[in-house]
Amino acid sequence: MDYRRIIPCLDTRDGKLVKGVNFVNLKVLGDPAEVGAAYSDAGADELVFLDITATLEGRQTFFAAVERTVKRLSIPLTVGGGVSSLSDMRTLFELGVSKVSMNSAAVRNPELVREAAQEFGSDRITVAIDTRKNADMPSTFEVVVRGGTQGAGLDAVEWTKRVVQLGAGAILPTSMDADGMQTGYDLPMTRAIVDAAQNIPVIASGGAGTLEHLYEAITQGGADAVLVASIAHYGTFTIEQMKRYLADRGIPVRL
Repeated sequence: MDYRRIIPCLDTRDGKLVKGVNFVNLKVLGDPAEVGAAYSDAGADELVFLDITATLEGRQTFFAAVERTVKRLSIPLTVGGGVSSLSDMRTLFELGVSKVSMNSAAVRNPELVREAAQEFGSDRITVAIDTRKNADMPSTFEVVVRGGTQGAGLDAVEWTKRVVQLGAGAILPTSMDADGMQTGYDLPMTRAIVDAAQNIPVIASGGAGTLEHLYEAITQGGADAVLVASIAHYGTFTIEQMKRYLADRGIPVRL
């Protein structure tokens, strides 16, 4: 059975769990280890831990916060933000992380994707693709880097095709336009990335506000998994409610 996954996202800054809108106006929500453990116990399929200011601040991920978090989990953890070398990845894997995610580092040095896939296996390498609408791009979606602050001049669809060829094992596209807005995922962008990624798993990200948004990301966007943050962190819906809603509508999930 090819299950669809619910993946809470732990955005962190200075080792603390935060949430904002379009990656700004960040509020501190607690300790990622505590919150991650609660999601793990509640039935989340995986977790993503993103150190969202690491690249902007020119530093590595807060390894100590990652280590505290991964020790509390019984589910896979993907870590991104400030992951810019094979050495960073090796350190994270030694801490017990299941997968790593890179965005800015991949744009800066695409060969890093190939090297990482060869060194650790494609299934452990996720390429995050932050996007924003840009009518000058063939797909109308541009890749943005440095925590969503800087356009990369790359078309998101063409970039997806390239990183898949380089060996990426999953794609995590986030709409900077929709992030934290709770108005729904960017379905056209998600669908375009899914089509470009061929059979590589795609995790819809940015904008979930209702249970229907999760369903739409899977049925219309074609996503293999949905990343959730605000609706989970603020207690709008439990992981079980999300899964029950999808299951009741014929989407295969692990209950």
